[in-house]
Amino acid sequence: MQVELAHYLLLAAVLFGIGAMGVLTRKNLITILMSVELMLNSVNLTFVALARHAADQEAQVVVFFVLCVAAAEVAVGLAILISVWRKRGTMNVDALSALKG
Repeated sequence: MQVELAHYLLLAAVLFGIGAMGVLTRKNLITILMSVELMLNSVNLTFVALARHAADQEAQVVVFFVLCVAAAEVAVGLAILISVWRKRGTMNVDALSALKG
């Protein structure tokens, strides 16, 4: 049994939707960061599926760069989260409104 392109795209759309709902509805910064990572990985799945379908390897390079950006985002994001935790003692987004200007 061969998995078709539509199955990959449907899975990627579901993963992206779950990630978007996590970003929009959650108040914990770690959960929001994980939801953003889920959205980036769903885009990577779309790139890989389309590259496999088109027998083109250029999308694989794009996936590599997206993974590098995601790794950098996690490193910077976790450093900011640790700093916020030490300063405020909470990861709640609503409690961080005092960080403005």
